[in-house]
Amino acid sequence: MSRPALAGSPTAPVAVPAVIAELAGDDIVVPVWQNVLGGLTFRLDGGDGRVRYAKWVAAGTPEIDLAGEAERLMWAQGRVPVPHVLDQGGDSDGTWLVTEGVAGRSAVDPRWIAEPAVAAAAIGRGLRLLHDALPVDECPFDWSVERRLARAEHRRVDLAEPPPIDRLVVCHGDACAPNTLLHDNGTFAAHVDMGSLGVADRWADLAVAAWSTEWNYGPGYEGHVYKGYGIAPDPRRIDYYRLLWDMS
Repeated sequence: MSRPALAGSPTAPVAVPAVIAELAGDDIVVPVWQNVLGGLTFRLDGGDGRVRYAKWVAAGTPEIDLAGEAERLMWAQGRVPVPHVLDQGGDSDGTWLVTEGVAGRSAVDPRWIAEPAVAAAAIGRGLRLLHDALPVDECPFDWSVERRLARAEHRRVDLAEPPPIDRLVVCHGDACAPNTLLHDNGTFAAHVDMGSLGVADRWADLAVAAWSTEWNYGPGYEGHVYKGYGIAPDPRRIDYYRLLWDMS
């Protein structure tokens, strides 16, 4: 199933918000990502090997909660490889989140588009590491079916009862391929864009992570995600959590 692009590298000039220019100082500012909701990500390059990333979203965009993402990243730091939070704030124009750069390339970098089977397997391994490392009992964030349905009430369609929980874990919440970083040798490096991190069935992540390989690499790579994770596909849970993803 193909889907319209919801995010990607900018294809036209991007205006740099004033606060991002101020935060950058003398660093070179390069727009590297944008989404359909208006969220922007900029690379701030100091030229001395020090790189930061600044996310910005216009005021009045409730779908993107950068303060919440900062909280989640700070909670996950030290437990799994994620960007270190440097700054978060807001003004009348919008909100921002600044993090340190981390080693690795996005799984949709041209380097990995050329080797999709390797990338898909690494996505699966990265998810398994996340799910095994983060303690459910200590996680203050919820990504349950009930919470997601409540937030998507205005888009409500008939949805069957959720399948029984397979394994409750702390989910990434947006486990699409671009949000996994890989080392150049094909091993997992880090997770990024964790604004929806929270406790849920592991299939809430797995179903979408595998699905996203079709959008980014083409058909035939879902199985590499499941193999990398170490699990067999579960069609009922996959179907349910993909429908929930579309709704919410």
